[in-house]
Amino acid sequence: MSETLIQVQNLSRLFGHGKGAVAAVNDVSFTIRRGQVISLVGESGSGKTTVARMLLRLLEPTSGRILVEGHDVTSKKNRESHLAYWRKVQAVFQDPYASFNAYFSIHTCLERSLGILEKPLSRDEKMATMRHSLEMVGLNPNETLHKKPFELSGGQRQRVMIARALMVKPSFLVADEPTSGIDASTRASVLNTLLDINKKLGMTIMFITHDLGLAYYTSEEILVMSKGKLVEAGLAEQVVMDPQHEYTQRLLADVPRLHSRPTA
Repeated sequence: MSETLIQVQNLSRLFGHGKGAVAAVNDVSFTIRRGQVISLVGESGSGKTTVARMLLRLLEPTSGRILVEGHDVTSKKNRESHLAYWRKVQAVFQDPYASFNAYFSIHTCLERSLGILEKPLSRDEKMATMRHSLEMVGLNPNETLHKKPFELSGGQRQRVMIARALMVKPSFLVADEPTSGIDASTRASVLNTLLDINKKLGMTIMFITHDLGLAYYTSEEILVMSKGKLVEAGLAEQVVMDPQHEYTQRLLADVPRLHSRPTA
């Protein structure tokens, strides 16, 4: 089995037409290894979220390719190919409240998400899958499944979103600003949950973030974007301790002093 999970090749995305077109992403290329934790960092408007949306097949690239396990997924645009892709690639979004239907219980929200599975599950199998996923993220199913999203804290809703992604057993998880919508006291807990999943399941995780400090403490590699382009990439230690691009240097100026990375 190849060590490479995802290859992004010359990816571009234009918005608008003709002379008024704007390149949100301009000729971006990078590789993600199987089991890796990697961060894509940049300020608002840098293009990082557009890259995330293309990785999630929520937005089609104007040009370029995304290869997953060597297969070009951008060439397949029918519903079945998208469902097959979403069984491999899942997301944790920055606003956990907006990601659930407020009228449904957590049980219903999770059960509906199981509809993308290739093989339908029995009622008992669905319940076992939902309970196991909630337990994996540190939630008590008996106290969670019957509640509605607004009855949970922001941190709990974010954990439910992680559990929802885990139910389909994806190989790649895109975490788009996963802690920006929750209070500081629970951010570390949610991040540790994601890192534990990486260690226990070997799941590949990409953090999409404006926070270079978060990227440094969670990731093996950091990719830095500015104005739609990838301006710096490398091992987290190298990017943070010896930044080569002036944009990365400016980002670091806003980060509290960083010391050595924590060890397991």
